[in-house]
Amino acid sequence: MTNDSKIPVVINGVAGKMGREVVKAIASSEDILLVGAVDRNLSVLGQDAGELAGCGPLEVPVLNDLQSVLVLATQSKIQGVMVDFTHPDGVYENVRSAIAYGVRPVVGTTGLSATQIADLGEFAEKASTGALIIPNFSIGMVLLQQAALQAAQYFDHVEIIELHHNQKADAPSGTAIKTAEMLSNLGKKYNPPLVEAKETFAGARGATLGDQIPIHSIRLPGLIAHQEVIFGAAGQIYTLRHDTSDRSCYMPGVLLAIRQVINLKSLVYGLENIL
Repeated sequence: MTNDSKIPVVINGVAGKMGREVVKAIASSEDILLVGAVDRNLSVLGQDAGELAGCGPLEVPVLNDLQSVLVLATQSKIQGVMVDFTHPDGVYENVRSAIAYGVRPVVGTTGLSATQIADLGEFAEKASTGALIIPNFSIGMVLLQQAALQAAQYFDHVEIIELHHNQKADAPSGTAIKTAEMLSNLGKKYNPPLVEAKETFAGARGATLGDQIPIHSIRLPGLIAHQEVIFGAAGQIYTLRHDTSDRSCYMPGVLLAIRQVINLKSLVYGLENIL
């Protein structure tokens, strides 16, 4: 396969742990080509993205100007893609910039608000540009969420615990929010109160989505990404748990998203919607 027939991809946040994994995944793929690499970390500017990721030189230098690099993804007959693993503070503008350039964003950065996602959806729709916002690229997490939807038919009490490394900037995690949204969208009421509860310390019972499903966030070194959905009923507890031991588990989902987003004309939220 020639380079002209491969999907051109720009990685934003290439020096991060997820960014480096994406470089390695793309380098080993046959139909995707890394054409640009962006990061705000000044210590890596000018370095070869492949050498930075540990997979050998790719002749793609790390730059810090996203818009100039996005242009590189528009110089092929195949629609270009931007993969974003950056920071909640900048992801909204990153996605808007990509759409404005006609580059399809695949977003793994969490922290976007519901209002921001809706706004980006309107922008993508007007531009007829595909976009994917994926809180979690793990196939195992998609299966956990589907199992939670099944369990919710039989349990009225549920809480979510999400555990991440202590360098994660946002809480709750996008995956936990997505899971709670999926359960809430079933239209049933959860956790009917049995007593008048009082928190001695604010937040002791976690954050809640729609005053129904508590989400508890833990941030510790040694963790990567983990989630439990715990259902309770008289005499029984049903726990669904997903554990990440290596970030390579996300790469099949990332590559799938890159291949799928070039066929979309609007924004899609959630990996389950492209499987």
